[in-house]
Amino acid sequence: MSGTSEGPAPAADLDGSAVTESDFDLAPRTLRTEVPTYRSAFTAAPLAMAVVDAQGMVVSANDTLGTLLGTTPQALAGSTAADLVDLASDSPTWHAYREVLRGDQPRLTCTRRLKRADGQAVWAQITVTPLAGDAPGLLLSVADISVRRDLQVRLRHLQMHDPVTRLPNRSLFFERLSAALEAEAYGGGTGRIGLCYLDLDGFKAVNDTLGHRVGDRLLAAVAERLTRCAQEAAHPRTGTPLVARLGGDEFALLVEDSTGTEQLADLAESALGALRAPFDLDGRRLSVSASVGVVERHAAGTTPTALVQAADTTLYWAKADGKDRWTLFDPERNAHRMTRQALASTLRPAIDRGEFDLRYQPLVGMEDGRLRGVEALIRWNHPQFGVLAPNRFIALAEEDGSIVPLGRWVLRTACEQARRWQLDHPGEPPIFVSVNVAVRQVWDSDLVADVARTLAETGLAPELLQLELTESAVMGSSGRPLQALQALSDMGVQIAIDDFGTGYSNLAYLSRLPVSVLKLDGSFVRGFQYDARSAEREADRTSPADEVIVEAMVQLAHRLGLSVTAECVETSDQATRLRRIGCDTGQGWLYSRPVPPDRISELLDSPGAGVQAGVGNP
Repeated sequence: MSGTSEGPAPAADLDGSAVTESDFDLAPRTLRTEVPTYRSAFTAAPLAMAVVDAQGMVVSANDTLGTLLGTTPQALAGSTAADLVDLASDSPTWHAYREVLRGDQPRLTCTRRLKRADGQAVWAQITVTPLAGDAPGLLLSVADISVRRDLQVRLRHLQMHDPVTRLPNRSLFFERLSAALEAEAYGGGTGRIGLCYLDLDGFKAVNDTLGHRVGDRLLAAVAERLTRCAQEAAHPRTGTPLVARLGGDEFALLVEDSTGTEQLADLAESALGALRAPFDLDGRRLSVSASVGVVERHAAGTTPTALVQAADTTLYWAKADGKDRWTLFDPERNAHRMTRQALASTLRPAIDRGEFDLRYQPLVGMEDGRLRGVEALIRWNHPQFGVLAPNRFIALAEEDGSIVPLGRWVLRTACEQARRWQLDHPGEPPIFVSVNVAVRQVWDSDLVADVARTLAETGLAPELLQLELTESAVMGSSGRPLQALQALSDMGVQIAIDDFGTGYSNLAYLSRLPVSVLKLDGSFVRGFQYDARSAEREADRTSPADEVIVEAMVQLAHRLGLSVTAECVETSDQATRLRRIGCDTGQGWLYSRPVPPDRISELLDSPGAGVQAGVGNP
């Protein structure tokens, strides 16, 4: 047989075994009729197919495959199967194809965009499977899915675009943003990303007054202008920004591979300018403005959620700052906001956990320097942020209503401490305790009942309790607040107006309030730096007007039967002048900072010497 020439290739039997020509002669009639039928089925099959040998070469192809690729089956024979259907264009597919070719994997299925001989494109689903039995080689089948693919593309477009503006919607925006952040890891760009987060000012009023149909037309017109801005802002390096509608009247302009904050600022300013021009909708002229939050940062280390959250926060700042403007993300401002949120979320539990305590600042008689009372000042011993002063959390407590339970705790703790001092020093005149009260405590709780119950349970006399309310909360009070103040005054509790001189200053109304004490705001006392003897020095040339004003207020208060406390007394010169114009008591760092209760006990143990300057300071 070595000396004979090779004959035609053996045919494949139904079970995959080789069939020679002599086999056809000796085979039963059924086999001789089935083999030609098999070949005819392969040739005329509506599914495009080809037989590929063990080396990956096309042995034969049917007419359907030739028609699909715009050529003849004969032209396909002898070509490389992987090149014919683009199996080597990506590493995973190429590796899987090689595995099937070696018999290590049973099947490969993939989708490819093929080019016909005439240049037209065809989307096809490629399937590669080993031939049946032990016959070497593969069966390659190619299904034309162009129609299905076009339908999928159209459906995806509908799913990923907003029907009103025809812009990319939220889903497509996040898809593009995620891809941009992932692509950053591969390099090749600036490594930065920018986002303008835009919201129309007052758009709800358009919907409410003119209807959603007009509102939708306005949104479509806004989208056109923003798209034009993006096209005009196209950068050779960064391309055209993506404009998307995220929902409602919110839009986003995404800049991939941004060149810096200046590029984003220019884009935001351009968008605002484009929207300021009136819109003409069927003869109706509408004017709108927008607010924009701008974020620009390194793409590395950020996430889609973090970027959009930062932009949304900055948009809120822009609206809070006056609208019709853009605001750049500020990490420090954001850190303050995050801290505020963290405090707000842990405020109520902190009351139950006992994280608060009270410090006491002496109220000193101006004439003799003796301790008359103390003001209770709350501190929050926060486990993360350390000791926090009231200005860090009282406003939050008023916002969420936790000021009511917190206020009750302060009232009880301060009254218990005042009563304890009284019992520990029976030979000395008792000192009063002054407690700050927020106006929300009057509205959201029965303050009169709370005070009465606390005084009864602690045994503290009503005249030894002073309640401080700010001037803005007291002036103009009517209804329930005024009734509560009157009831407390009738009970014997002293009522003080805190920070007097900075609020309404309705002096005529003052005579009708159940008030016994005025606490002058510290800004007046700080103005007592004027010194006529050294007026030639520029640093000391401050007006003595504050002293004149304070003197007039003291005289008026005394005529109304009220006592006056000066806050923020820091120097002996201020104390001398306040004493000369008739202030009754003083409070400030000249005497003591707010201190723990045991330091007040030490002052009560040596009452003869009075409160010396700086006695409570560290």
